[in-house]
Amino acid sequence: MTSEKILRIMVPFLCFVFSIVISDSFAQEKLTVSYSSVDAPSANWYIAQEKGLYKKYGMDVESIFIPASSTNVAVLVAGQLKFGNGTGGTIASAAVSGAPLVAVACFMNTLPYELIVQDSIKTPQQLKGKSLGISRIGSSSDVAARIFLKNFGLEPDKDVAIIQVGGSGERSAAFRAGKISGFAAPPGVLYLTKGLAQRVLASTADFQKNYPFPYICGTTTKSYLANNRPIVKRLVMALTDGVRFFKTQKEESKKILAKYTRQNNEAYLEAAYEINAKLMDRVPYVTREGMDIQVKDAVARKPGAALKVDDVIDDSIVAELEKEGFIDKLYKQ
Repeated sequence: MTSEKILRIMVPFLCFVFSIVISDSFAQEKLTVSYSSVDAPSANWYIAQEKGLYKKYGMDVESIFIPASSTNVAVLVAGQLKFGNGTGGTIASAAVSGAPLVAVACFMNTLPYELIVQDSIKTPQQLKGKSLGISRIGSSSDVAARIFLKNFGLEPDKDVAIIQVGGSGERSAAFRAGKISGFAAPPGVLYLTKGLAQRVLASTADFQKNYPFPYICGTTTKSYLANNRPIVKRLVMALTDGVRFFKTQKEESKKILAKYTRQNNEAYLEAAYEINAKLMDRVPYVTREGMDIQVKDAVARKPGAALKVDDVIDDSIVAELEKEGFIDKLYKQ
């Protein structure tokens, strides 16, 4: 047999073997990713785990809960995890100090929050000298609380104390115990304070337009994205599929939400589902308008720093998926 004939036989065979090796390497890739909240806006992260969506795209992934997006970002910066949830605020704050972080997709680009207060507080000015509960400094609840106060003409930390309490459940408990006068929380949490004299003093839903904020963002380092782009793409595919599941499978999504929040209050689950299903983005580009606000805030807190929106956003994978028809196909299942 001539060498030419051998090559004609061996090249296709070797290509076939190589494709199997590559495919198997994806299937065997063990990763841990993190999400920062069990509230409904983050549901696609744990839905991807519950419904086997990471496996669907050839990934062996463990999804873990690390409270507060600021903590998630710190873990990514330290290199302990390669991919997790960040917000525009936490990403910009880390990047302005030199952290090479980038948002590759954002599954919700607004801040759906309410300010729940004691019923005796009828006007914003009555908040003076009182305290509001948040998850952690730098978290989305912290951003929301400060936006509300600034809109009221009040100065956070000076006119109104900002206290770190924990997740929505912990904030509800602290409110019930009288440790705080109010708290910022996603829609629906109001129902967890049933039996207490409380009211919604303000809601981002009342703003003239949705407040642009990169809220639920797939985040990684620039080097990990550059060296592991196919893996990051598969993660984005799984999380985008998680959004599709949440939007289209209401009752099962509510059951999964109840499991992770450990709340069975039907009014809470219904409200949390209905509002967030509308706000989750079908095509998860990162809002540049919202990131620009966060970048400017971060730079203002660090004189002399230089940071641009394009330094912290690379959603080219989302563009690829949209161009390939991946997202359209998901919603035709």
